[in-house]
Amino acid sequence: MSGSPVFDLTCDLIRRVSVTPEDAGCQSVIAERLHRAGFSVERLRYGEVDNLWATHGSDGPVLVFLGHTDVVPSGPQEAWASAPFEPVVRDGRLYGRGAADMKSGVAAMVVALEDFVRANPKHSGTVALLVTSDEEGASIDGVRRVAEEFRRRGQRVDACVVGEPSSKQRLGDLVRIGRRGSLTGRLTVRGVQGHVAYPEKADNPIHAFASALDALTAERWDEGNDAFPPTSFQFSNLNAGTGADNVIPGELHAVFNFRFGTASTAPALRERTEAILQRNGVELGDGASRLDWWLSGEPFATPAGPLRAATLAAIRERCGIEPELSTGGGTSDGRFIAPLGAEVVELGVCNASIHKVDEHVALEELERLPMLYGAVIERFARSSGGK
Repeated sequence: MSGSPVFDLTCDLIRRVSVTPEDAGCQSVIAERLHRAGFSVERLRYGEVDNLWATHGSDGPVLVFLGHTDVVPSGPQEAWASAPFEPVVRDGRLYGRGAADMKSGVAAMVVALEDFVRANPKHSGTVALLVTSDEEGASIDGVRRVAEEFRRRGQRVDACVVGEPSSKQRLGDLVRIGRRGSLTGRLTVRGVQGHVAYPEKADNPIHAFASALDALTAERWDEGNDAFPPTSFQFSNLNAGTGADNVIPGELHAVFNFRFGTASTAPALRERTEAILQRNGVELGDGASRLDWWLSGEPFATPAGPLRAATLAAIRERCGIEPELSTGGGTSDGRFIAPLGAEVVELGVCNASIHKVDEHVALEELERLPMLYGAVIERFARSSGGK
């Protein structure tokens, strides 16, 4: 089955089993197309992660489209109505892993950039595409590493459109203008293993952690602010025990996560958490319980600027709606680009099916997305001094 350029490219990408951090040749397809369109193409590979940086034009301002070719695993293939890595159209939707998150977005970016430079071969400024295969995974050797390389080079990035599936009910109804930070704690509470009949000879880490668990979940971390809701705290994993019903375990393992805005800082959250643990009998330090932290991204909120204005105007023009502006949701690779001084927005298809069995994108949204991205490019270029 063949259709429009964005449909055909999306299908080609879906067929490639690019489960993170594998790219499975997706970026080679994109690189060849953009090279033919006149882009300068650079491959940046760090560890097992492929990154693609393609630019057209010179000087500033620099408008970057940001996406990822990796996808999450399909889960049980028998649960899908059709093979997860074979694109299938049913009832006006294109099905396949990555159809929404975010091979359709990547394909739309490529088509929009091709169309723009074809119509404006001598445009002012620079348009670019940055694609990684490490967004759904550890996010260590993807855009995080590329951003470090950009800092080293002095690479300018003025504006960035992240193609994550942001919409709720229809294309363009929500634009993300920021993201919360994400801070994860991995706690090991150490006790002494023993027989349940002789608790005086053991030290049960489950009992030791009980009051700390209650205190942490009851804590009000902040009240949020105009840009962000209050910080949220959630345990995502809690386990202890040997599997036997007559053994007091020697260790308890817990994983928890903060999603926080600018009303709190990561150091303050760490300090408060450790103080709560200590007050509730969980001693931290050498030979005692252990708490390891991982900060995967700081919060950011993009103030109003040329990119936001161009995005909102394009949505009004192409979609006929006034979008909601949001800093909610999880994290995205935009968290690594914003600190470079870039204005960042996230705009993509509806996200109702992402990471699910039978992931899909509406064909109508798929066909309109390149035109929407194209309108953003055109309006941003005009606001920045012409084409």
